[in-house]
Amino acid sequence: MDARLNLFGSPLAGKVLKHINAASKVVSDSTLPPATQELVKIRASQINGCGFCTDMHTKDATHAGETATRLNLVAAWREAQVFTDAERAALELTEQGTRVADAAGGVTDEAWADAAKHYDADQLAALVSLIALINTYNRVNVIVQQPAGDYQPGQFG
Repeated sequence: MDARLNLFGSPLAGKVLKHINAASKVVSDSTLPPATQELVKIRASQINGCGFCTDMHTKDATHAGETATRLNLVAAWREAQVFTDAERAALELTEQGTRVADAAGGVTDEAWADAAKHYDADQLAALVSLIALINTYNRVNVIVQQPAGDYQPGQFG
């Protein structure tokens, strides 16, 4: 399977992705816990059906020491007992922030308040930004049908 568009060979796509990657670096350098960041990226990617990002972030999380049990349960996080309350709040915000078209009113006050109990203002800003950024990456990859499966941890820097 080949992608519909070579994002890595397109000068215009390269410029756009450079800016998205720069914003992503700001989030990755924030105080939002790295494990939470990966869980958020995985869950949004699962919801959006982005195989490329699901492959990338599960491999990156494994490389960073995440357990197979937790990774295997991300899609069923509500029933799983392996996530902290803070991670569960982040996953709920991720789901609601990713599925905005599915619910009138978008993210509920309850989901926001729960996240705010666990994260400070900078971490909330990072979390909101991360949810927006991974949704952007997912949409780009889904639209061009970017193939999944051959990502190697650290491949992009």
